[in-house]
Amino acid sequence: MTSMEKITQFREERNWRQFHNEKDLALSISLEAAELLELFQWKTSEEARKNPERLKEELADVLIYSYMMADNLGFDIDEIIAEKLVKNAVKYPVEKSKDSKQKYNELSQ
Repeated sequence: MTSMEKITQFREERNWRQFHNEKDLALSISLEAAELLELFQWKTSEEARKNPERLKEELADVLIYSYMMADNLGFDIDEIIAEKLVKNAVKYPVEKSKDSKQKYNELSQ
């Protein structure tokens, strides 16, 4: 069973789809991302990584809500990620972006 199938089964068993409109899912993604970010607040990355269980839980929440939103919109997760990676490859060509943290519009022309 795929992750999407497990998520769908979980929410269908509870009849929660009725509460999962796109606006509320977008809000939930943002809120869960903030909870993930909070684990890093006032810490170095190394310090935050000392609590892997909480990191996994918060990251899973972000992903679950993201998967539900994609499902609601009829988006295939693998397809939309592949499409975005193609766009990113154009914006960040290897020869200009390798070893650089600059944003695409700041890369040397």
